[in-house]
Amino acid sequence: MSTGNNSSDGLGSHDKEKGLANGNTEVHAIEDAPDQVIAKRFGVFGPLLSKLFQSGVEARGVERVPENQRETKNSWNNLLMWWSVNMVLTTIPVGVLAQYAFTLTLPHAVATIFCFAALGSVATAFIAILGPQTGLRTMIISRYSSGYLGGTFFSVLNIITQLGFATTAVILGGQTLASTNANTLPLVGGIIIIGVCSLIPCFIGYNIIHVYERYAWMATLFIMCCLYGLGSKAGYDVNAQKASEDTGRALSADILSFGAIVFGSVAGWAPVAADYNVRLPVDTNPWRVFVLTFCGLFLPIVFTVTLGATLMTIGDPVYADALGSDGNTGALVAQVLSLWGGGGKFLLVLLALSVVSNNIPNTYSAALSIQALGRPFAMVPRFLWVLLVFVAYTVAGVAGREHFSAILSNFLSILSYWTAFFIVIVAEEHFLFRQKEGRLGGYNLADWDNPSKLPIGIAGLLACCFGIVGAVVGMSQVWYTGPIGKMAGAAHGADLGFELAAGFAAVTFPPLRWMEIRLTGR
Repeated sequence: MSTGNNSSDGLGSHDKEKGLANGNTEVHAIEDAPDQVIAKRFGVFGPLLSKLFQSGVEARGVERVPENQRETKNSWNNLLMWWSVNMVLTTIPVGVLAQYAFTLTLPHAVATIFCFAALGSVATAFIAILGPQTGLRTMIISRYSSGYLGGTFFSVLNIITQLGFATTAVILGGQTLASTNANTLPLVGGIIIIGVCSLIPCFIGYNIIHVYERYAWMATLFIMCCLYGLGSKAGYDVNAQKASEDTGRALSADILSFGAIVFGSVAGWAPVAADYNVRLPVDTNPWRVFVLTFCGLFLPIVFTVTLGATLMTIGDPVYADALGSDGNTGALVAQVLSLWGGGGKFLLVLLALSVVSNNIPNTYSAALSIQALGRPFAMVPRFLWVLLVFVAYTVAGVAGREHFSAILSNFLSILSYWTAFFIVIVAEEHFLFRQKEGRLGGYNLADWDNPSKLPIGIAGLLACCFGIVGAVVGMSQVWYTGPIGKMAGAAHGADLGFELAAGFAAVTFPPLRWMEIRLTGR
Protein backbone atom coordinates (compact mmCIF):
# COMPACT_ATOMS: atom_id res chain seq x y z
CA MET A 1 0.00 0.00 0.00
CA SER A 2 2.74 2.37 -1.01
CA THR A 3 2.31 5.99 -1.91
CA GLY A 4 4.96 5.47 -4.51
CA ASN A 5 7.33 8.23 -5.52
CA ASN A 6 8.06 9.44 -1.99
CA SER A 7 11.18 10.11 0.01
CA SER A 8 11.41 9.86 3.77
CA ASP A 9 9.34 13.00 4.20
CA GLY A 10 6.58 11.73 1.90
CA LEU A 11 7.57 13.69 -1.21
CA GLY A 12 10.04 12.61 -3.85
CA SER A 13 12.73 15.17 -4.71
CA HIS A 14 11.18 15.46 -8.16
CA ASP A 15 7.86 16.38 -6.54
CA LYS A 16 9.51 19.10 -4.48
CA GLU A 17 11.28 20.56 -7.50
CA LYS A 18 8.02 20.61 -9.44
CA GLY A 19 6.23 22.36 -6.59
CA LEU A 20 8.87 25.09 -6.35
CA ALA A 21 9.20 25.41 -10.10
CA ASN A 22 5.47 25.95 -10.39
CA GLY A 23 5.57 28.75 -7.89
CA ASN A 24 3.51 27.00 -5.24
CA THR A 25 4.98 29.28 -2.59
CA GLU A 26 1.70 29.97 -0.77
CA VAL A 27 0.73 26.30 -0.85
CA HIS A 28 3.95 25.36 0.94
CA ALA A 29 3.63 28.32 3.31
CA ILE A 30 0.13 27.43 4.42
CA GLU A 31 1.11 23.78 4.83
CA ASP A 32 3.96 24.78 7.16
CA ALA A 33 2.29 27.64 9.06
CA PRO A 34 -1.46 27.93 8.33
CA ASP A 35 -2.09 30.15 11.35
CA GLN A 36 0.30 32.84 10.10
CA VAL A 37 -0.94 32.74 6.51
CA ILE A 38 -4.62 32.94 7.52
CA ALA A 39 -3.97 35.79 9.95
CA LYS A 40 -2.22 37.82 7.22
CA ARG A 41 -5.13 37.31 4.83
CA PHE A 42 -7.61 39.06 7.09
CA GLY A 43 -5.80 42.33 7.69
CA VAL A 44 -7.18 44.16 10.72
CA PHE A 45 -8.72 40.92 11.99
CA GLY A 46 -5.34 39.22 11.83
CA PRO A 47 -4.35 39.83 15.48
CA LEU A 48 -7.72 38.48 16.65
CA LEU A 49 -7.29 35.32 14.58
CA SER A 50 -3.72 34.92 15.84
CA LYS A 51 -4.95 35.00 19.43
CA LEU A 52 -7.67 32.51 18.58
CA PHE A 53 -5.15 30.10 17.07
CA GLN A 54 -2.73 30.59 19.97
CA SER A 55 -5.54 29.68 22.38
CA GLY A 56 -5.81 26.23 20.78
CA VAL A 57 -8.26 26.63 17.87
CA GLU A 58 -7.01 24.62 14.90
CA ALA A 59 -5.93 26.82 11.99
CA ARG A 60 -5.29 24.02 9.49
CA GLY A 61 -8.15 23.09 7.21
CA VAL A 62 -7.76 21.06 4.01
CA GLU A 63 -4.07 21.96 3.70
CA ARG A 64 -1.70 19.00 3.64
CA VAL A 65 0.02 18.11 6.92
CA PRO A 66 3.80 17.95 6.26
CA GLU A 67 5.71 15.02 7.73
CA ASN A 68 7.60 17.24 10.18
CA GLN A 69 4.29 18.32 11.74
CA ARG A 70 2.89 14.83 12.36
CA GLU A 71 2.89 15.06 16.15
CA THR A 72 0.43 12.20 16.74
CA LYS A 73 2.11 8.85 17.39
CA ASN A 74 -0.69 6.71 18.88
CA SER A 75 -2.51 4.83 16.12
CA TRP A 76 -4.81 3.31 18.77
CA ASN A 77 -6.74 6.57 18.47
CA ASN A 78 -8.21 5.08 15.28
CA LEU A 79 -9.83 2.29 17.28
CA LEU A 80 -11.04 4.45 20.17
CA MET A 81 -12.33 7.29 18.04
CA TRP A 82 -14.50 5.14 15.80
CA TRP A 83 -15.61 3.11 18.80
CA SER A 84 -16.95 6.28 20.45
CA VAL A 85 -18.48 7.55 17.21
CA ASN A 86 -20.50 4.36 16.64
CA MET A 87 -21.36 3.17 20.15
CA VAL A 88 -24.00 5.86 20.58
CA LEU A 89 -27.73 6.32 20.75
CA THR A 90 -27.84 7.24 17.05
CA THR A 91 -26.87 3.72 15.99
CA ILE A 92 -29.73 1.99 17.85
CA PRO A 93 -32.47 3.12 15.40
CA VAL A 94 -30.71 1.33 12.54
CA GLY A 95 -31.43 -1.96 14.31
CA VAL A 96 -34.98 -0.88 15.12
CA LEU A 97 -35.63 -0.57 11.38
CA ALA A 98 -35.07 -4.32 10.94
CA GLN A 99 -38.49 -5.00 12.47
CA TYR A 100 -40.10 -1.57 12.22
CA ALA A 101 -39.64 -1.22 8.45
CA PHE A 102 -38.81 -4.74 7.22
CA THR A 103 -40.47 -7.12 9.73
CA LEU A 104 -37.33 -9.27 10.01
CA THR A 105 -37.03 -11.72 12.89
CA LEU A 106 -34.08 -11.24 15.21
CA PRO A 107 -31.94 -14.08 13.77
CA HIS A 108 -32.29 -12.75 10.23
CA ALA A 109 -31.66 -9.20 11.42
CA VAL A 110 -28.46 -10.16 13.28
CA ALA A 111 -27.08 -12.16 10.34
CA THR A 112 -27.72 -9.20 8.03
CA ILE A 113 -26.07 -6.80 10.46
CA PHE A 114 -22.91 -8.93 10.71
CA CYS A 115 -22.47 -9.33 6.94
CA PHE A 116 -23.18 -5.79 5.78
CA ALA A 117 -21.40 -4.13 8.72
CA ALA A 118 -18.27 -6.14 7.87
CA LEU A 119 -18.47 -5.02 4.23
CA GLY A 120 -18.88 -1.36 5.17
CA SER A 121 -16.07 -1.56 7.74
CA VAL A 122 -13.61 -2.99 5.21
CA ALA A 123 -14.40 -0.19 2.76
CA THR A 124 -14.03 2.56 5.36
CA ALA A 125 -10.86 1.08 6.88
CA PHE A 126 -9.21 1.13 3.44
CA ILE A 127 -9.88 4.85 3.03
CA ALA A 128 -8.45 5.43 6.53
CA ILE A 129 -4.99 4.11 5.58
CA LEU A 130 -4.58 6.91 3.03
CA GLY A 131 -4.54 9.60 5.75
CA PRO A 132 -1.07 8.86 7.17
CA GLN A 133 0.34 7.96 3.75
CA THR A 134 -0.61 11.30 2.16
CA GLY A 135 -1.27 13.76 4.99
CA LEU A 136 -4.39 14.82 3.08
CA ARG A 137 -8.07 14.96 4.00
CA THR A 138 -10.34 12.46 2.29
CA MET A 139 -11.98 14.85 -0.16
CA ILE A 140 -8.59 16.15 -1.27
CA ILE A 141 -7.38 12.58 -1.84
CA SER A 142 -10.30 12.09 -4.24
CA ARG A 143 -8.72 14.72 -6.53
CA TYR A 144 -6.01 12.22 -7.44
CA SER A 145 -8.56 9.90 -9.06
CA SER A 146 -11.22 12.33 -10.28
CA GLY A 147 -9.43 15.64 -10.68
CA TYR A 148 -10.32 19.00 -9.21
CA LEU A 149 -13.81 18.95 -10.68
CA GLY A 150 -14.49 15.39 -9.55
CA GLY A 151 -13.20 16.21 -6.08
CA THR A 152 -15.63 19.12 -5.96
CA PHE A 153 -18.48 16.82 -6.98
CA PHE A 154 -17.61 14.37 -4.19
CA SER A 155 -17.33 17.26 -1.73
CA VAL A 156 -20.87 18.41 -2.54
CA LEU A 157 -22.18 14.88 -1.97
CA ASN A 158 -20.24 14.61 1.26
CA ILE A 159 -21.56 17.92 2.58
CA ILE A 160 -25.11 16.65 2.00
CA THR A 161 -24.20 13.32 3.62
CA GLN A 162 -22.69 14.79 6.76
CA LEU A 163 -25.52 17.30 7.14
CA GLY A 164 -28.01 14.43 6.80
CA PHE A 165 -26.19 12.39 9.43
CA ALA A 166 -26.04 15.43 11.71
CA THR A 167 -29.73 16.17 11.27
CA THR A 168 -30.74 12.64 12.31
CA ALA A 169 -28.30 12.84 15.24
CA VAL A 170 -29.65 16.07 16.72
CA ILE A 171 -33.27 14.95 16.24
CA LEU A 172 -32.72 11.66 18.07
CA GLY A 173 -30.63 13.28 20.80
CA GLY A 174 -33.24 15.99 21.21
CA GLN A 175 -36.07 13.42 21.33
CA THR A 176 -34.28 11.53 24.08
CA LEU A 177 -33.51 14.61 26.16
CA ALA A 178 -37.13 15.70 25.81
CA SER A 179 -38.23 12.25 27.00
CA THR A 180 -36.41 12.80 30.30
CA ASN A 181 -38.18 16.10 30.96
CA ALA A 182 -41.46 15.77 29.14
CA ASN A 183 -43.05 18.75 30.88
CA THR A 184 -40.09 21.12 30.96
CA LEU A 185 -37.81 20.60 27.95
CA PRO A 186 -39.37 20.90 24.48
CA LEU A 187 -37.98 18.87 21.59
CA VAL A 188 -36.61 22.00 19.94
CA GLY A 189 -34.65 22.78 23.10
CA GLY A 190 -33.17 19.29 23.15
CA ILE A 191 -32.09 19.59 19.50
CA ILE A 192 -30.34 22.91 20.18
CA ILE A 193 -28.52 21.50 23.23
CA ILE A 194 -27.14 18.57 21.21
CA GLY A 195 -26.10 20.91 18.40
CA VAL A 196 -24.23 23.30 20.70
CA CYS A 197 -22.43 20.46 22.50
CA SER A 198 -21.31 19.12 19.10
CA LEU A 199 -20.14 22.53 17.97
CA ILE A 200 -17.64 23.23 20.76
CA PRO A 201 -15.01 20.51 20.10
CA CYS A 202 -15.36 20.93 16.31
CA PHE A 203 -14.76 24.67 16.61
CA ILE A 204 -11.51 23.96 18.49
CA GLY A 205 -10.41 21.21 16.14
CA TYR A 206 -8.47 18.00 15.56
CA ASN A 207 -6.66 17.50 18.88
CA ILE A 208 -9.61 18.11 21.21
CA ILE A 209 -11.79 15.87 19.03
CA HIS A 210 -9.40 12.97 19.59
CA VAL A 211 -9.19 13.67 23.32
CA TYR A 212 -12.97 13.64 23.64
CA GLU A 213 -13.51 10.54 21.49
CA ARG A 214 -10.76 8.64 23.32
CA TYR A 215 -12.90 8.40 26.45
CA ALA A 216 -16.51 9.03 25.41
CA TRP A 217 -17.25 5.36 24.67
CA MET A 218 -16.75 4.20 28.28
CA ALA A 219 -20.00 5.49 29.77
CA THR A 220 -21.96 4.56 26.66
CA LEU A 221 -20.75 0.95 26.69
CA PHE A 222 -21.95 0.61 30.29
CA ILE A 223 -25.37 2.06 29.41
CA MET A 224 -25.74 -0.22 26.38
CA CYS A 225 -25.05 -3.26 28.57
CA CYS A 226 -27.69 -1.99 31.01
CA LEU A 227 -30.18 -1.70 28.13
CA TYR A 228 -29.55 -5.29 27.11
CA GLY A 229 -30.16 -6.40 30.69
CA LEU A 230 -33.24 -4.24 31.33
CA GLY A 231 -34.75 -5.32 28.01
CA SER A 232 -34.33 -8.93 29.07
CA LYS A 233 -36.11 -8.12 32.32
CA ALA A 234 -38.98 -6.60 30.31
CA GLY A 235 -39.15 -9.82 28.30
CA TYR A 236 -37.63 -10.58 24.91
CA ASP A 237 -39.60 -12.65 22.45
CA VAL A 238 -37.26 -13.85 19.71
CA ASN A 239 -40.22 -15.02 17.63
CA ALA A 240 -42.06 -11.70 17.97
CA GLN A 241 -41.90 -10.95 14.24
CA LYS A 242 -42.20 -14.51 12.93
CA ALA A 243 -45.87 -14.23 12.02
CA SER A 244 -45.40 -11.01 10.04
CA GLU A 245 -42.04 -11.80 8.41
CA ASP A 246 -42.06 -12.22 4.64
CA THR A 247 -40.98 -15.41 2.92
CA GLY A 248 -39.23 -16.34 -0.32
CA ARG A 249 -38.23 -13.51 -2.63
CA ALA A 250 -39.95 -10.96 -0.42
CA LEU A 251 -37.75 -12.01 2.52
CA SER A 252 -34.64 -11.74 0.34
CA ALA A 253 -35.74 -8.26 -0.67
CA ASP A 254 -36.20 -7.24 2.98
CA ILE A 255 -32.74 -8.53 3.88
CA LEU A 256 -31.07 -6.75 0.97
CA SER A 257 -32.89 -3.49 1.70
CA PHE A 258 -32.09 -3.58 5.41
CA GLY A 259 -28.52 -4.57 4.55
CA ALA A 260 -28.19 -1.46 2.39
CA ILE A 261 -29.12 0.67 5.41
CA VAL A 262 -26.56 -1.11 7.61
CA PHE A 263 -23.88 -0.74 4.92
CA GLY A 264 -24.72 2.95 4.54
CA SER A 265 -24.45 3.57 8.28
CA VAL A 266 -20.88 2.19 8.27
CA ALA A 267 -19.58 3.11 4.80
CA GLY A 268 -21.03 6.58 5.32
CA TRP A 269 -17.86 7.27 7.31
CA ALA A 270 -15.58 6.38 4.35
CA PRO A 271 -15.67 9.91 2.85
CA VAL A 272 -14.26 11.28 6.12
CA ALA A 273 -12.13 8.34 7.32
CA ALA A 274 -8.74 9.86 6.42
CA ASP A 275 -9.58 13.19 8.08
CA TYR A 276 -8.79 11.89 11.56
CA ASN A 277 -5.37 10.30 11.12
CA VAL A 278 -3.54 12.75 8.84
CA ARG A 279 -1.18 13.54 11.73
CA LEU A 280 0.09 9.99 12.10
CA PRO A 281 3.67 9.47 10.82
CA VAL A 282 3.96 8.57 7.15
CA ASP A 283 5.66 5.27 8.04
CA THR A 284 2.75 4.08 10.21
CA ASN A 285 2.01 0.46 9.29
CA PRO A 286 -1.05 0.62 6.97
CA TRP A 287 -2.24 -2.82 8.11
CA ARG A 288 -2.25 -1.58 11.70
CA VAL A 289 -4.37 1.43 10.71
CA PHE A 290 -6.67 -0.84 8.70
CA VAL A 291 -7.24 -3.39 11.49
CA LEU A 292 -7.74 -0.79 14.22
CA THR A 293 -10.18 1.19 12.09
CA PHE A 294 -12.07 -1.97 11.10
CA CYS A 295 -12.45 -3.06 14.74
CA GLY A 296 -13.41 0.47 15.80
CA LEU A 297 -16.24 0.38 13.29
CA PHE A 298 -17.40 -3.22 13.13
CA LEU A 299 -17.54 -4.19 16.82
CA PRO A 300 -19.57 -1.23 18.17
CA ILE A 301 -21.83 -1.16 15.10
CA VAL A 302 -22.75 -4.83 15.51
CA PHE A 303 -23.16 -4.48 19.27
CA THR A 304 -25.35 -1.37 19.09
CA VAL A 305 -27.42 -2.10 15.96
CA THR A 306 -28.16 -5.56 17.34
CA LEU A 307 -29.34 -3.89 20.55
CA GLY A 308 -31.89 -1.91 18.54
CA ALA A 309 -33.14 -5.06 16.82
CA THR A 310 -33.28 -6.91 20.14
CA LEU A 311 -35.29 -4.21 21.92
CA MET A 312 -37.92 -4.55 19.20
CA THR A 313 -38.63 -8.12 20.37
CA ILE A 314 -39.98 -6.97 23.76
CA GLY A 315 -43.52 -8.29 23.85
CA ASP A 316 -45.07 -5.79 26.27
CA PRO A 317 -47.33 -3.43 24.23
CA VAL A 318 -46.25 -0.51 26.43
CA TYR A 319 -42.91 -0.52 24.60
CA ALA A 320 -44.58 -0.57 21.18
CA ASP A 321 -46.69 2.39 22.28
CA ALA A 322 -43.54 4.24 23.33
CA LEU A 323 -42.00 3.71 19.89
CA GLY A 324 -45.19 5.04 18.31
CA SER A 325 -46.08 5.41 14.68
CA ASP A 326 -43.20 7.84 14.09
CA GLY A 327 -40.47 5.42 15.23
CA ASN A 328 -39.40 7.44 18.29
CA THR A 329 -36.43 5.35 19.41
CA GLY A 330 -35.59 7.84 22.15
CA ALA A 331 -38.97 7.20 23.78
CA LEU A 332 -38.46 3.42 23.44
CA VAL A 333 -35.09 3.60 25.18
CA ALA A 334 -36.59 5.85 27.85
CA GLN A 335 -39.28 3.23 28.48
CA VAL A 336 -36.63 0.51 28.91
CA LEU A 337 -34.61 2.62 31.36
CA SER A 338 -37.75 3.65 33.27
CA LEU A 339 -37.47 0.34 35.17
CA TRP A 340 -34.71 2.04 37.19
CA GLY A 341 -36.67 5.20 37.98
CA GLY A 342 -34.47 8.24 38.66
CA GLY A 343 -31.30 6.28 37.93
CA GLY A 344 -32.70 5.35 34.56
CA LYS A 345 -33.39 9.01 33.78
CA PHE A 346 -29.80 9.89 34.61
CA LEU A 347 -28.53 7.18 32.25
CA LEU A 348 -30.96 8.41 29.61
CA VAL A 349 -29.48 11.91 29.77
CA LEU A 350 -25.96 10.48 29.37
CA LEU A 351 -27.15 8.35 26.45
CA ALA A 352 -28.76 11.35 24.78
CA LEU A 353 -25.48 13.27 25.12
CA SER A 354 -23.60 10.34 23.55
CA VAL A 355 -25.03 11.58 20.25
CA VAL A 356 -22.41 14.33 20.46
CA SER A 357 -19.66 11.75 19.81
CA ASN A 358 -21.42 10.71 16.62
CA ASN A 359 -22.13 14.25 15.51
CA ILE A 360 -18.59 15.56 15.94
CA PRO A 361 -17.18 14.01 12.73
CA ASN A 362 -20.30 15.11 10.85
CA THR A 363 -19.71 18.70 11.85
CA TYR A 364 -15.93 18.79 11.51
CA SER A 365 -15.74 16.98 8.17
CA ALA A 366 -18.65 18.88 6.61
CA ALA A 367 -16.65 22.07 7.20
CA LEU A 368 -13.57 20.50 5.59
CA SER A 369 -15.67 19.39 2.61
CA ILE A 370 -16.87 22.96 2.12
CA GLN A 371 -13.23 24.08 2.01
CA ALA A 372 -12.51 21.30 -0.51
CA LEU A 373 -15.01 22.85 -2.95
CA GLY A 374 -12.23 25.12 -4.22
CA ARG A 375 -9.70 27.77 -3.32
CA PRO A 376 -12.18 30.58 -2.57
CA PHE A 377 -13.85 28.32 0.03
CA ALA A 378 -10.50 27.18 1.44
CA MET A 379 -9.53 30.82 2.04
CA VAL A 380 -12.24 31.07 4.72
CA PRO A 381 -11.03 29.73 8.10
CA ARG A 382 -12.24 26.24 8.95
CA PHE A 383 -13.93 27.26 12.21
CA LEU A 384 -16.24 29.71 10.40
CA TRP A 385 -17.52 26.89 8.19
CA VAL A 386 -18.06 24.82 11.34
CA LEU A 387 -20.39 27.55 12.61
CA LEU A 388 -22.33 27.55 9.32
CA VAL A 389 -22.66 23.74 9.38
CA PHE A 390 -23.95 23.88 12.95
CA VAL A 391 -26.65 26.41 12.01
CA ALA A 392 -27.66 24.38 8.92
CA TYR A 393 -28.24 21.04 10.62
CA THR A 394 -29.80 22.55 13.73
CA VAL A 395 -32.39 24.37 11.61
CA ALA A 396 -32.97 21.20 9.55
CA GLY A 397 -33.36 19.17 12.75
CA VAL A 398 -35.97 21.55 14.11
CA ALA A 399 -37.86 21.51 10.79
CA GLY A 400 -37.80 17.70 10.42
CA ARG A 401 -38.17 16.73 14.08
CA GLU A 402 -41.48 14.91 13.57
CA HIS A 403 -40.26 12.67 10.72
CA PHE A 404 -37.15 11.01 12.15
CA SER A 405 -37.84 7.42 11.07
CA ALA A 406 -38.63 8.36 7.46
CA ILE A 407 -35.55 10.58 7.24
CA LEU A 408 -33.32 7.84 8.64
CA SER A 409 -34.48 4.93 6.47
CA ASN A 410 -34.53 6.89 3.20
CA PHE A 411 -31.36 8.85 3.88
CA LEU A 412 -29.17 5.90 4.87
CA SER A 413 -30.26 3.85 1.86
CA ILE A 414 -29.51 6.63 -0.61
CA LEU A 415 -26.27 7.44 1.21
CA SER A 416 -24.92 3.97 0.48
CA TYR A 417 -25.25 4.53 -3.28
CA TRP A 418 -22.69 7.28 -3.75
CA THR A 419 -20.28 6.11 -1.06
CA ALA A 420 -20.12 2.75 -2.85
CA PHE A 421 -18.86 4.17 -6.15
CA PHE A 422 -16.67 6.73 -4.35
CA ILE A 423 -14.85 3.95 -2.48
CA VAL A 424 -14.42 1.86 -5.64
CA ILE A 425 -12.97 4.75 -7.66
CA VAL A 426 -10.49 5.78 -4.95
CA ALA A 427 -9.47 2.14 -4.35
CA GLU A 428 -8.92 1.35 -8.03
CA GLU A 429 -6.89 4.52 -8.49
CA HIS A 430 -4.73 3.56 -5.51
CA PHE A 431 -4.10 -0.08 -6.39
CA LEU A 432 -4.06 0.07 -10.20
CA PHE A 433 -2.39 3.40 -10.95
CA ARG A 434 -0.73 4.87 -7.84
CA GLN A 435 1.44 2.00 -6.67
CA LYS A 436 5.21 2.48 -6.82
CA GLU A 437 5.45 0.22 -9.85
CA GLY A 438 2.15 1.49 -11.30
CA ARG A 439 1.47 3.71 -14.27
CA LEU A 440 1.82 6.95 -12.28
CA GLY A 441 4.39 5.77 -9.73
CA GLY A 442 2.68 7.19 -6.67
CA TYR A 443 1.03 10.39 -5.46
CA ASN A 444 2.69 13.70 -6.35
CA LEU A 445 1.71 15.18 -3.02
CA ALA A 446 2.96 18.69 -3.76
CA ASP A 447 0.25 18.99 -6.41
CA TRP A 448 -2.77 18.47 -4.14
CA ASP A 449 -4.09 21.98 -4.95
CA ASN A 450 -2.71 22.35 -8.48
CA PRO A 451 -5.44 21.65 -11.07
CA SER A 452 -2.93 21.63 -13.96
CA LYS A 453 -1.03 18.73 -12.36
CA LEU A 454 -3.99 16.72 -11.13
CA PRO A 455 -6.03 14.42 -13.40
CA ILE A 456 -8.49 16.16 -15.68
CA GLY A 457 -11.17 14.05 -13.99
CA ILE A 458 -13.16 12.90 -17.01
CA ALA A 459 -12.62 9.23 -16.17
CA GLY A 460 -13.70 9.70 -12.56
CA LEU A 461 -16.78 11.72 -13.45
CA LEU A 462 -17.86 9.26 -16.14
CA ALA A 463 -17.42 6.38 -13.69
CA CYS A 464 -19.58 8.33 -11.23
CA CYS A 465 -22.25 8.66 -13.91
CA PHE A 466 -22.16 4.91 -14.52
CA GLY A 467 -22.35 4.38 -10.76
CA ILE A 468 -25.42 6.59 -10.58
CA VAL A 469 -27.01 4.58 -13.40
CA GLY A 470 -26.32 1.40 -11.43
CA ALA A 471 -27.92 2.90 -8.34
CA VAL A 472 -31.00 4.03 -10.27
CA VAL A 473 -31.67 0.67 -11.93
CA GLY A 474 -31.06 -1.25 -8.69
CA MET A 475 -32.61 0.98 -6.03
CA SER A 476 -35.83 0.32 -4.17
CA GLN A 477 -37.36 3.24 -2.32
CA VAL A 478 -40.89 4.21 -1.39
CA TRP A 479 -40.87 6.80 -4.15
CA TYR A 480 -39.07 4.79 -6.88
CA THR A 481 -37.97 1.22 -7.66
CA GLY A 482 -35.53 0.53 -10.48
CA PRO A 483 -36.12 -2.24 -13.03
CA ILE A 484 -33.45 -4.55 -11.59
CA GLY A 485 -34.64 -3.77 -8.07
CA LYS A 486 -38.13 -4.88 -9.12
CA MET A 487 -36.84 -8.10 -10.63
CA ALA A 488 -34.81 -8.93 -7.52
CA GLY A 489 -37.70 -8.61 -5.08
CA ALA A 490 -41.40 -9.20 -4.75
CA ALA A 491 -44.08 -6.51 -4.52
CA HIS A 492 -41.83 -3.67 -3.33
CA GLY A 493 -38.57 -4.83 -4.89
CA ALA A 494 -35.12 -5.26 -3.35
CA ASP A 495 -32.62 -2.47 -2.83
CA LEU A 496 -29.54 -3.41 -4.87
CA GLY A 497 -28.54 0.22 -5.37
CA PHE A 498 -25.17 0.25 -3.66
CA GLU A 499 -24.08 -3.12 -5.09
CA LEU A 500 -24.84 -2.05 -8.67
CA ALA A 501 -23.44 1.44 -8.14
CA ALA A 502 -20.14 -0.09 -7.02
CA GLY A 503 -20.19 -2.71 -9.78
CA PHE A 504 -20.87 -0.29 -12.63
CA ALA A 505 -18.15 2.10 -11.43
CA ALA A 506 -15.67 -0.73 -10.84
CA VAL A 507 -16.03 -2.04 -14.40
CA THR A 508 -15.88 1.34 -16.18
CA PHE A 509 -13.28 3.33 -14.22
CA PRO A 510 -10.08 1.34 -15.04
CA PRO A 511 -10.33 1.52 -18.87
CA LEU A 512 -11.49 5.14 -18.75
CA ARG A 513 -8.66 6.11 -16.41
CA TRP A 514 -6.09 4.19 -18.47
CA MET A 515 -7.20 6.09 -21.56
CA GLU A 516 -7.11 9.41 -19.68
CA ILE A 517 -3.55 8.78 -18.48
CA ARG A 518 -2.46 7.70 -21.96
CA LEU A 519 -3.86 10.91 -23.53
CA THR A 520 -2.91 13.42 -20.82
CA GLY A 521 -0.09 11.81 -18.83
CA ARG A 522 -1.81 12.55 -15.53
